[in-house]
Parts: sequence; structure tokens; C-alpha cells
Amino acid sequence: MTNPSFPRFTVVGHPNKGKSSIVSTLTQTDQIDISQQSGTTENATEYEIAMPGSKVVLVDTPGFQRPSSALDWLKSHVKDASQRKSAVEQFVASTECATRFPDEVKLLRPIMSGSAIIYVVDGSRPYGPEYEFEMEILRWSGQPRMAIINPIENSDYVEQWQDALHQYFNSVKVFNPITAEFEKQQELFRSFAHLNEKWQAQLNRFCDDLGALRQKQFEQSVMILEQLLKDVCRYSVSQKVLSKSQAQLLSDPLKRQYEHWVQQREQQAFGELLQVFKHQTTSLESEELMFPPDLFDTEQWYLWGLNKRQLIVAASLTGAMGGASLDIFTGGSTLLVGTLGGGTVGAASAVLFPKKIAKIKVKGVSSGGWTAAYGPIQNQNFPYVIMGRFIYFYRQVCNLSHANRKTLNVSSQDLQASLGSMAKDQKKALNVALHGLIRQRQPKNLRALLAEVIQLLPEAISEQAKT
Repeated sequence: MTNPSFPRFTVVGHPNKGKSSIVSTLTQTDQIDISQQSGTTENATEYEIAMPGSKVVLVDTPGFQRPSSALDWLKSHVKDASQRKSAVEQFVASTECATRFPDEVKLLRPIMSGSAIIYVVDGSRPYGPEYEFEMEILRWSGQPRMAIINPIENSDYVEQWQDALHQYFNSVKVFNPITAEFEKQQELFRSFAHLNEKWQAQLNRFCDDLGALRQKQFEQSVMILEQLLKDVCRYSVSQKVLSKSQAQLLSDPLKRQYEHWVQQREQQAFGELLQVFKHQTTSLESEELMFPPDLFDTEQWYLWGLNKRQLIVAASLTGAMGGASLDIFTGGSTLLVGTLGGGTVGAASAVLFPKKIAKIKVKGVSSGGWTAAYGPIQNQNFPYVIMGRFIYFYRQVCNLSHANRKTLNVSSQDLQASLGSMAKDQKKALNVALHGLIRQRQPKNLRALLAEVIQLLPEAISEQAKT
């Protein structure tokens, strides 16, 4: 038997109890087949998680098929407890057993090569004595072992399982690979360190590396959003023609071309985000992700971007309305939309609440002919809409377990909750930065401001839920 110098864990258990889901989540790969049908995993497969200063190997295995008969074979080859481990080694090396008990041999082989054991059971199903054949075989291996209770459908029988498992395993944890967010995954890896003292320092370093990777993913996400905002805010499309009348006819075609490009650019950013979080086989058409509706459905903009009150606040902070007009909106430190007169509302709405993103511009050119141009963006709310839709998608992707095949529950108003948690000076800085983008200026502090918006999300959503 070898003794690997790096942490190595073999995931075993009854068929269809979530072994592959746990491996998929912990290795952060969505390329592992996961099915409700038994026997999806036919061979023991190693998955290496390599970090800059550490490495962990998880082995996904077939489920036990004939544990009772396999245990009978083992018992027939021992005289006392001192021979149990060697009997398991003999079982793994036996050609007879490879034929009679192929699945048991496949799952025991990496264990007897020095791997620790992760035994997986379903906490939504009652405990039964038939599982004791499996657990007894694993105990005979002499390898350090932990049990994971996976509450696949509910937690009805978790306590029953805990009472039984503690008799066979060094440690028992409850872990749902479908819903476990990053912190839960990191916590589970740290608990693995207790199985083998020789691996403790390596696993602690590995968990630190995981934290560093998560921070890098966050920073990359912010960079993707920053570049997306810059690109859509400066984009325009134009066409040169011979006459002014021809240029005026280009309004609709250029608008369609403009909107198509912006939509494609947003989809590109979503695809980049999936790659950052290693969702390699999750497509933008995947059923487990919810997508915002049509980007240019202006009736939805107050859900994704700023509502009308927030737009007025943003205008007051950036001076977008000008001094005289702004005084109408301001009563002390409170902005009261309800106090506006009818004519004032109409004038303000044209500036603050336009339904168009950009306008068609027609002008003559010195070299002869005319140019029709659409863009760049003029709508004050549009960068917030882009940001809100990106954050909506980000929340799903960063919390999407690689074993998850279900849609996550997120809200279209996460951006508004996050902005509400920002300090006033930071909120003003963000409004000024986004207003600068609309004016074709490149703010230096945009990335840091976007990072703060995203970092505030968990706290903001929690506070929103309380109210």
C-alpha cells in the first residue's frame, strides 16, 4: 500500500446518493455526469484540484452493488481482527473478486492505495441495516474515514443517520452539494484535515488558495462589468450616404444595428463570466440559469436599473439637471417627486426618463454627402440597467454549484438593494462615474466603485429580506 504525500479522498457509497454531485461541486467542474439513474459512474475516476501551492485529489467511484456477499468473502479469509486489513488488500488484488465484485474492487482499490474515505448517504431516506455491510467493509480497510449526509430532498432522517454513522466514522458532516455556496465548500475541505494529520498543513494551504482563487474570480468579474459598461456607453454606428433624405431613412436600420451589437456585447460578457467560474459546459441557453428579458424592453428598466426616485437622486448628485432645474426637485435634503408641477414634470421627464437609449444624428460632411449616426448612449438609466442585469446574472453564476442542474432564485432588484446600502459619498461617486461614461469621459475610479456595489450585495439582500 502506498501513502500519497498529497491529500487524496475516495468518495464511496450506495448508488444514487450524490457521490458524483459532491465531487463535481468540490472540484468545481461541471463535466462530471450526474443522473438520477443508478450506475451512472461505472469506473473510479480521479479529479485533481491543483492550486499554486497545493493539490487535492478526489476519486469518484461506482456504488456498492453486492456489499453483503463481499463482506462474507472477507470474513471467510480472516481468523481475527488483526487480519482484516490484509483481507481487504487480498480482495482488491484477487482476479476472482474482480469478476464477482467488480464495483466493490474498483471503489476499494484507491482506498487501499492510501486514500482517505468519504462515505456518502442520503439524509432524506431512512437508515437501514443493509448499509452496515458497506460501512463494515470500509472499517476493515483501516483507512481514515468521514461520512457525509447529503439531504437530497429533505432532512427528515439526518439525525437517524448521525446516530448510526458515528459508530463507524471518525467524523460525520451534513453537506448538500447542490446548494452549498463557496464558504460551505471551503469549510468542508478544512474538516478533511482532521482525517490525516500529515495532510493538515497542506489542506489549510489549499483552503487559503481556494480563497485567493475566489477573490481573483471576483476581481475578474468586476473587470468584465467595467469593460462592458465602457464599451456600450461609447458605442455608436454610422453610415455615409449621398443625400440628407437618404440619411434620414437610415434611422431604423441603424437603430437595429446598434441594438444588436449591444445585445451581443452583453451576451459576450455573460459568457466570459461563466468561464471565470469554470462553468465550461453551461451555455447561455442553459435551463439552470435565468436570463433578464429583452435588453431594450424599456418598460422593464425600472426593475433592472434605477427607479424614478433614484434617477432624480442621481441627477441631483451629478448636476445632470442643471442648477435652476435641480432646485425644483430639492426640498432640504429630501427629493420629493410628488411636489412637482405638471409642466416641470414633463420637462424633467424628457431629460431623466427618456424611453430611447440614443438618437439619430444627421449631418453633412466636408468631403461631400451626409452621415447618419446612431449613438452613443444618452439615456441616464441605461448604464444602471446594464449593471443591474450583469449583477443579476453574476449572483447566479458565482453561487451556482457545479453539481446544480436547477434554476437559482435571485431578484431583479438586487442592484437597487445594493445601491441602497452604499454610503452617500460612494453613491455619489458612482453616479458621477456613470454619468461621465454617458458624456464620453473615462472615470478612473469606476472599477473600485463597481467592486463595492457587488461586495455589498449579500448584506443588502439580507437587510431587504428582514424588511
